[in-house]
Amino acid sequence: MDTRGGEYVSDHQLGIDKYHEYIVEQLNRYMQQHSYRDMYDQGIDTIRPPERSGYNTPARQSSTSIINKLQPPVKTPVVVHPDLHRPLVPSPPQLTSPVVGQHSRPSFVEDLVIGFKEISVDLRKFVKDVVKQNYDVVSKLRQVVLLVVFLGLAALYVNRESDATSPLMTKPFIHPPNSTHVLLPDGRHLAYQDQGVSAEKARFSIIAPHAFFSSRLAGIPGIQSSLMQEFGVRLITYDLPGFGKSDPHPYRNLKSSADDMLQLSYNMGVTDKFWVLGYSSGGMHAWAALKYIPDRLAGVFMVSPMISPYEPGMTKEERHRTWNNWSLRRKFMYFLGRRFPRFLSYFYRKSSLSANVTQTDKWLSLSLGKRDKAFIVGEMFQEFWKRDVEESVRQGTAKPIVEEAVLQVSNWGFSLVDLNIQKNDQGKGILHWLKSKYSQAEEEVTGFLVPIHIWQGMDDKVVPPSMVDFVERVLPGANVHKLFHHGHFTFFYFCHECHRQMFSTVFGDPKGPLATKVD
Repeated sequence: MDTRGGEYVSDHQLGIDKYHEYIVEQLNRYMQQHSYRDMYDQGIDTIRPPERSGYNTPARQSSTSIINKLQPPVKTPVVVHPDLHRPLVPSPPQLTSPVVGQHSRPSFVEDLVIGFKEISVDLRKFVKDVVKQNYDVVSKLRQVVLLVVFLGLAALYVNRESDATSPLMTKPFIHPPNSTHVLLPDGRHLAYQDQGVSAEKARFSIIAPHAFFSSRLAGIPGIQSSLMQEFGVRLITYDLPGFGKSDPHPYRNLKSSADDMLQLSYNMGVTDKFWVLGYSSGGMHAWAALKYIPDRLAGVFMVSPMISPYEPGMTKEERHRTWNNWSLRRKFMYFLGRRFPRFLSYFYRKSSLSANVTQTDKWLSLSLGKRDKAFIVGEMFQEFWKRDVEESVRQGTAKPIVEEAVLQVSNWGFSLVDLNIQKNDQGKGILHWLKSKYSQAEEEVTGFLVPIHIWQGMDDKVVPPSMVDFVERVLPGANVHKLFHHGHFTFFYFCHECHRQMFSTVFGDPKGPLATKVD
């Protein structure tokens, strides 16, 4: 409704051209109501629009008027436009603004105006054609455009004002440090937790990189010390770079992740080959270990291991089955991580990182199947989950969270197909040819010379069963154990019989710890 002097004038009544002029007028009115010192304090005084004459031209104004009108307010005569019947303020002469120094907000505001201008120009003709036919469509379209502009400007604000390395808006509860560190060759410190038998008595050593929004405290949730003693297992968990108490890595990727595991094993006195355990997104670090440090591995076992949803080896059907299991929010986050990773810092800082992790719980519940939804409301899980998430964001920055999310959907540097059976090129010549004739079996070696075990819940909505179906197809040598009555959490968290089943499958019959050597 056009009140001819009120606060609201619809673009349906005035047309899109007059609507632009209305925006200009509101900007001028705002500047009349705020002093120049206020604008200076807000950091928008360094915008210097081109000098131009007063505004007294006919109705047709381009969207560049929005930029031209952003000038410091001064007292000027008011004229009335004949078409709008509303007062408009002529533009004052250009003033020289004081220098503010290194201030990021002016360029942000300038980008705001320029962004609006570009969107306005692109949609101008389209809106003009549609406005005469259906105003409802235009009204809805305007809401969509404003939402897109808001998201874009929010991302600009995060990148310019407080990037992913800045403190979180809501600081989580910080527990007293309870970790031990190792010093890596590049000077970084890696925080770890050592469980089970001692290094001298360890029959099997396990190194476990944690999952997304987790920490070294997770390990195998609810694992009993008596079970590790029974099998002679030493379990070493550590904080990924930037998580918990570990120093960040400036150029983190899956190759550096495998190198961290290698250096951790040396620092922890693991002289024999070790096992790698990967749960959920921690699985991608286990895949990296298979690719980059296979000679140090005794084997790998994983529970609901994550693979990239953009894995190039997946067929169209496998990709379709995978994406169909996810909520719209999860799909959107994967899309942002793949195409616009800088947007993720805004979402994780605002939505997921909070002192009581209620937002994380809410987001998580939207991505789970029925069994998991019933499981995560338990008091034991809630207490453990809250403590683990609080530890993961101890450093008060979203950067490692964003890095981990981007790693999941970016190019890993290898495909799972690369880990499959390959031909061994032992050399050329007559001797090589004669040898190959009589020992064909020696010609074939595997990309992984160690056993791989995978447990997959068939009610898992976080890592859909279609992912492990793909693994089973491209890595026929992997041992896949399908769990028809489990989801993403129910097998791995606080299930003593499940933990025993894993250890028995991987390590065989329990033989206890190694006997201590006596000189």
